[in-house]
Amino acid sequence: MHPEVPSGGNVVACVILALSFLVGAPGNFLVIWTIVRHVKPRSHTVVLILHLAVADLLVLITLPLWIYSMARYWVFGVVACKVMVYIINACMYSSVFLITLMSVERFVAVRYPFASLGWKKRNALKKVLLVVWVSAFLLSVPIIPTQTLGGDPGEEECLYREYQSRTQEAVCVLLETLIGFVLPFIILVVCYGCVFGRIAQMTFKTKRKSTGLIAAVVISFALCWIPYHIGNVLSLVALSIGHSDPEAEENLENARTTMTMISGALVFISSTINPILYVFAARSFRSSLRDTGIQRLFRHLSSSGPNDRTKELSYVSKKPSTQTEVSQCSVQSKEQTDLHLDVCDNASS
Repeated sequence: MHPEVPSGGNVVACVILALSFLVGAPGNFLVIWTIVRHVKPRSHTVVLILHLAVADLLVLITLPLWIYSMARYWVFGVVACKVMVYIINACMYSSVFLITLMSVERFVAVRYPFASLGWKKRNALKKVLLVVWVSAFLLSVPIIPTQTLGGDPGEEECLYREYQSRTQEAVCVLLETLIGFVLPFIILVVCYGCVFGRIAQMTFKTKRKSTGLIAAVVISFALCWIPYHIGNVLSLVALSIGHSDPEAEENLENARTTMTMISGALVFISSTINPILYVFAARSFRSSLRDTGIQRLFRHLSSSGPNDRTKELSYVSKKPSTQTEVSQCSVQSKEQTDLHLDVCDNASS
């Protein structure tokens, strides 16, 4: 049976999805066009932002079909239903993998700069990205046999999954939440926990900006997807207690159904919010007749930072001459070590 939703709820959901499409689709297209057209060479961070924008845009271009479906009903057939949900699920996996990769790249660049530089020279990022996209589409394969239409004949909705058994449903839901959220989130927390102290000591503005921007992307993604995976957890609990307590199972399923509208809207909002974050981050860069602020932001994230290196060298050369020779050698050695680390950090960004 189709979940009962007040007509006002449908109207609000349609408005939210329409705004997401009107803001997110042009925003992500602008990000893709800006990076492809105006940012060369591109750092690892900018390449990952490019792929994340592609994943978000793929999700958002399905919105007109969903908006029509919510206003009326699904008229596009079961094949289109499976394809749309498959694309959204694959982009969910690719987005969380890309964001996790961003955080790992920040961790390696900050804590192990020489290893990061070697990774860049080996051009390993293209291979990793290929694995990310292939894995995302393979992990979404269970959507194809299980996604189906439901509801009264002629008024069907693309909101249902049909499993062969309770065990199959539990395995699919568990894997989706573990691989698509829990494990990546643990990696994110560990990476940022390890580099938190180092971020405050960074001397290069490029590193601080890129790390802060990625942290904002991570937080917004987590906030938008948490309700969806809470719904998955409720489904798992309901499946586990179904035989012993049918009433509790029904209550949990009702709670999950109630969350469906909210979590579904947040899924699309998560694909909309990144371009907005980039615009806010670009406000510190003045636009000109030739360059917009967002162009300068991405170029700044990809720059090698020669000015920063010059300032650091100048700082070292201006050490007070009144220090003893031993102190000068000790301080200069420390400054040179920090300089080499920061130069490699900046080159890997």
